Amino acid sequence: MQNRNLTRGNALHNIISFALPYMLAMFLQILYGMADMLIIGQYCGVDIITAVSNGAQIMNMLAVVLLGLTVGTTVLIARAVGSQKLSSAGQIIGNTISLSLVVSVVLTVLLVFLRADIVRWLDVPTEAVSETITYLTLCFVGIPFILGYDVISSIYRGLGDSKRPLYFIAIACVTNIFLDIVFIGYMHLGATGAALGTIASQLVSVIVAWWSIRKQEVIAQLRLIDLRFKHNVLSSILRVGLPISLQDGFIQLSFIAIMIIANHRGMTDSAAVGIVEKFIGLLFIIPSAMLASVSTIVAQNLGAERPLRARITLWYSIFISTSVSLVVALTLQFFPKQIVALFTSDAAVIGSGSEYLRGFVWDCVFAGVHFCFSGFFTAMGLSILSFGHNFLSIVLIRVPISYIASIWYPTTLYPMGLAPTLGSIFSVLVCSIAFVALKHSKKYGWTSRKRPTLAT
Repeated sequence: MQNRNLTRGNALHNIISFALPYMLAMFLQILYGMADMLIIGQYCGVDIITAVSNGAQIMNMLAVVLLGLTVGTTVLIARAVGSQKLSSAGQIIGNTISLSLVVSVVLTVLLVFLRADIVRWLDVPTEAVSETITYLTLCFVGIPFILGYDVISSIYRGLGDSKRPLYFIAIACVTNIFLDIVFIGYMHLGATGAALGTIASQLVSVIVAWWSIRKQEVIAQLRLIDLRFKHNVLSSILRVGLPISLQDGFIQLSFIAIMIIANHRGMTDSAAVGIVEKFIGLLFIIPSAMLASVSTIVAQNLGAERPLRARITLWYSIFISTSVSLVVALTLQFFPKQIVALFTSDAAVIGSGSEYLRGFVWDCVFAGVHFCFSGFFTAMGLSILSFGHNFLSIVLIRVPISYIASIWYPTTLYPMGLAPTLGSIFSVLVCSIAFVALKHSKKYGWTSRKRPTLAT
């Protein structure tokens, strides 16, 4: 496989060419999950919608936490590509595989054991408890498949290839939609059918991904000894990946906390919040694609000691993300009901969901800025900064204001929808301060004659 050098050529072109396949892959992955809600909304009642939306929140949190663990692999491989030192790639990949196996087995056993407790903690409405437990039990079995796909995709992206992960998820998405139609539409299996379709499609994605990468040079040179944990390699992976994993986990926990708040308001608001939070993932495609692009491209450029191109990549990405998200946010103010109606025909759910969507959509604009900063910090090896601003935003702004809004405005979800936006504005301020501080620091600063060094 030809490694892609992102330290040369037009910086804007590099961003777009890397981001577009990533965006399409994210779109398909979100469609992957949305298909369950779309098809369930057509064939099932509010109880099944509530069950799958609550279960999906847990699975979304697990998915982003597991993905976060592999970010370290992507960044380390990207640095190696930038510095033209791929000799250590085998150890990076081997330790990632071993770590993933341990994590997936432990998580699967633990979560299956705790499934009933998890549903109780979510405070799922009584009518949806049984289906939620069933959905989660089956989905937990697919955790090794999720992590397997993430590991292979992280290797490709570190090498500058964002296209192959797109192909893998496209095949899985088509499989999932087909199986959802069969299991939910024709066999009327409800939440069970949604879970079975998800597991089967995840397995397909892993098989296809492994078939693709198994003969590539970076894998062909992998030795059994590379699978043995090596302290310096494992610590480097975790130093980058663990803060991202925790960060994304806390973000999803905030969604779950908001879902719990909505559950206390009854079935209608619970279903409405679940639908919108499923749809909102589509709007975060561009910010998330910019984060992935920035972290990979900046890592390569810092590895090649080209800090100016690294900063140019950051500013281009912020401009792209915010401008497009602003257009989308303004547009969706005019037809939120039509969006929610794609998922359900219940008039009350449509009304509540449209209010929540009109408020929530503004989050995408400001999230685009701090997502790009997070990618930049991650590429520098300072993903702890990304974790920090997101943690503070969640604890101080997102969840508390959502709770207060729920109490003060019991008849509308619009103020609750604005809470994430306020959290993102806070994150932008923190990221801006951190960026300026790094710019003038002796260790990382780029205003001095000394070029910035990687945090290794």
